[in-house]
Amino acid sequence: KNVIGNMRQDVHRIKKSRIYILISMNKKYLIFGATGSIGSSLANQMYEEKEDCHLIGRNEKELKEIANKLNYSYSVCDVLKLNFADNLFKKLAGTEILGIAYCVGSIDLKPLRITKPKDFVSSYVLNLVAATDIIRIFQDNLKRNNGSIVMFSTVAAKKGFPNHSIISPAKAAVEGLTVALAAELAPHIRVNCIAPSLTKSKMSAFVLQNLKSIDSISKLHPLKRIGEGFDAANLTKFLLSKDSSWITGQIIGVDGGRGAIA
Repeated sequence: KNVIGNMRQDVHRIKKSRIYILISMNKKYLIFGATGSIGSSLANQMYEEKEDCHLIGRNEKELKEIANKLNYSYSVCDVLKLNFADNLFKKLAGTEILGIAYCVGSIDLKPLRITKPKDFVSSYVLNLVAATDIIRIFQDNLKRNNGSIVMFSTVAAKKGFPNHSIISPAKAAVEGLTVALAAELAPHIRVNCIAPSLTKSKMSAFVLQNLKSIDSISKLHPLKRIGEGFDAANLTKFLLSKDSSWITGQIIGVDGGRGAIA
């Protein structure tokens, strides 16, 4: 009887250890917009920190290339599509979510006189509504892991620039969402927001067309250069980590000083 009892205990311990290993191996951070300048830089930095991530983006070719390089799982996903969050939730069933970086954005620049209502709706859905869908569906998962959420605004949410009537209100709404959710989801989930200035990326290539435009825009920043993806990614990595465990509800500029002193 003692031998049988000991065997049962050993089997039970083995089962428990296997479950623990499976759980510990399946804890991930979600990076939305993983093929962008900030998202891809963040993915590389998280890899260097030996953190596991699940990458989400629209461009399958670019996404697959980054995921294969870093040995990360990935999902091709368009956040403007109906039920995208439900489908992602099903795919990640059994995965513990440690944090979410919503590195998604747009640069919709045009004079007000040529804007259309659909421009504002599309920007609002992309930058704000899709983020709420994601947070809502992963809320319980994040809660049990004391997770962290990082969203993205822009320096133009608080500083007025011509031709920004589409993007500035949408990003200002993201800042409002940040402080509202930080209050609602505390103390188990932290929510912060990064507000960059213009950053070198595929999306901003039309603004930074040549050396002359790069030089002129650089001079608008006290630190006299254009932002790089790693600038905002550095802060995102910190805000996702436990090192920032007493920081929530913050809108933090990564803007070369343009928001405060330019």
